[in-house]
Amino acid sequence: MKIQRVVLAVCAMFMTGCQNGEMETQAIETIDSEASISDASLVSKLQSGGPVFGIFARPQTAEGGSVAGKNRHTDFVFYSLESGPWDIPTLETFRQAMDASGNGPGHPITLRIPPIREDPEALNKYISEGLVAGVGGIVFPHVETAKEAELAVRSLGNRAWPMNPNGDVVSIILIEDRVGVESAEQIVSTPGVSVVIPGPGDLRRAYNGDDQAIEAAIQRVLTACKDSGVPCGITAGVEDVTERLVQGFKLIIVSDAATIEVARRFLE
Repeated sequence: MKIQRVVLAVCAMFMTGCQNGEMETQAIETIDSEASISDASLVSKLQSGGPVFGIFARPQTAEGGSVAGKNRHTDFVFYSLESGPWDIPTLETFRQAMDASGNGPGHPITLRIPPIREDPEALNKYISEGLVAGVGGIVFPHVETAKEAELAVRSLGNRAWPMNPNGDVVSIILIEDRVGVESAEQIVSTPGVSVVIPGPGDLRRAYNGDDQAIEAAIQRVLTACKDSGVPCGITAGVEDVTERLVQGFKLIIVSDAATIEVARRFLE
């Protein structure tokens, strides 16, 4: 299938070669690919306003893809290349196995890339290769400022939903550091952001295991999302998924399918 021309805008704050704080634009030409773009269903589920459930890709192999394809409870798969080698071929192997094992197209994949600040010049590569591989969303970890959130949205070009109402790719912003929590309201209100998630695991490290401070940070991000009308996500398990749904989280990421089953029974 044809992958449409993607425009990547890069802010001078993070990249060299820009002048006077302007945005530098680079274009990725149309590419022929056999990738299956199945992200439209993820966009439509978010548009519906109901809870959306995702499961971590484990293991990130053909075997893991086959398991994910047989899981009909989940709405999407969360695949991470945040650390370790940047390995798109293995992601494609995972997706192909998922497609082959299910009854129809596989689940949309959201791809977590390395933090923007670690290697800003690699952002174009991450986005373009991820989109060509057919992912339905890009996950931006450790976002600390509204400028980073703006860059994240802009990096998806005209495929970014809801910046483009007809867009087919979601941007998922992770707030995982104290400075990000302190800027939560500005990050969440960035035009075009699809979903914002306070990451409990990294927040635990950021707040030195202080459960009260961690939960306060999570609730601050959730409140900011509700105020701005942006879906808020969270990781959850069997023991707390119903509580998170009651609190108003709209996107839940789990490690096991049993958690999704508990959540769906609760929603019936």
